[in-house]
Amino acid sequence: MKINWKITKKRGNHRSSLNFHISLEPFEKELAIHAVCIQSLIPEISNSHQSFCLPHENERHPAWTPAAFHSISAPYFKNGEISGFIRLPFRSSGVYPEVKASFLLLRKKFEKIVQQAYGHAPVDTQDELDISQETRTLIAARVSAQKMLKFCA
Repeated sequence: MKINWKITKKRGNHRSSLNFHISLEPFEKELAIHAVCIQSLIPEISNSHQSFCLPHENERHPAWTPAAFHSISAPYFKNGEISGFIRLPFRSSGVYPEVKASFLLLRKKFEKIVQQAYGHAPVDTQDELDISQETRTLIAARVSAQKMLKFCA
């Protein structure tokens, strides 16, 4: 699984934006693994539709604590890729260690499932059954008897 992300922010009171793209490797698609979802460490913010946050409002208020966190997921194996956008809380530092930590959690959970699925080896068996020796002996005796009777007739 490849995870790419980019965090951007305009100058001023604008919030940062996280854009990410997750794609599965071909061998991961072939394993037919369902989409893995985690609760990330990235806090959900109020009024996330707004690209800005003024001082002392929402996450910039001194008493603000996150009430919920975003969910992120690996792509479904049939699609093989997923993209997403998350509006991040305003931070004057512009540092968001929880983004990388969240993607590491997702990767760890997904890789655990990949390892389990990879442990289920493929099966390609072929077998054959023929008439049993007991039936063959019984039929052979009767066929021989019929041939002898035809020969005598």
